[in-house]
Amino acid sequence: MTIPGIRAILFDSDGVLVDSLEAAADAWDAWAARYGVDFDFRTQAEHGVRAADTVARLVDPAIFAEAVSALEDEEVAGSGATVAIPGAVALTSSLPAGSWCVVTSATRPLAVARLGAAGHPTPPALVTADDVENGKPAPDPYLAGAAALGIPIGECAVFEDAPAGVAAARAAGAGFVVGVGDHLEGAVVDAHVDDLRAASWDGGLVIAGA
Repeated sequence: MTIPGIRAILFDSDGVLVDSLEAAADAWDAWAARYGVDFDFRTQAEHGVRAADTVARLVDPAIFAEAVSALEDEEVAGSGATVAIPGAVALTSSLPAGSWCVVTSATRPLAVARLGAAGHPTPPALVTADDVENGKPAPDPYLAGAAALGIPIGECAVFEDAPAGVAAARAAGAGFVVGVGDHLEGAVVDAHVDDLRAASWDGGLVIAGA
């Protein structure tokens, strides 16, 4: 069915548009070994939050900036292993200009590298970890995404795969929240899809089975 009242889509990137899980895990493993940090990305990562917010809990403040930069270097270097979530490129390629924005907790260089590696068109608007004072689960990223499009957040649908992102979308006042995949951990969404093959655009957002 077509979701009423929706004029634009705000997409999280990792886990929604791109599958970067193994690439990210390899980067974090290399980083953790370099800094002597006891951290396993696959089992301990809080998905959907900024990497810098996680690093801040793991290293001494005196080396924080260096550690964040080193992690970004590792992640960008491994971004070529990123692939598209099924149906994602078809959806982003079909959307009219000004109707979608990517809102990610990744840094801008990393987001651009992963989206490009997965074959997505350049987003008409992109909000990254570099663009907001407070990352997800705060509402700031999704409010910034709606503002970048010039469309009220209540007329935007959000696609998210993580509890922190769903909380951010809810706090921002998103008009409709679509959960993607199987890592939502009980977060309450308006519709759930396994991947983006279930979503399309026909003058508005269409969700199969919703």
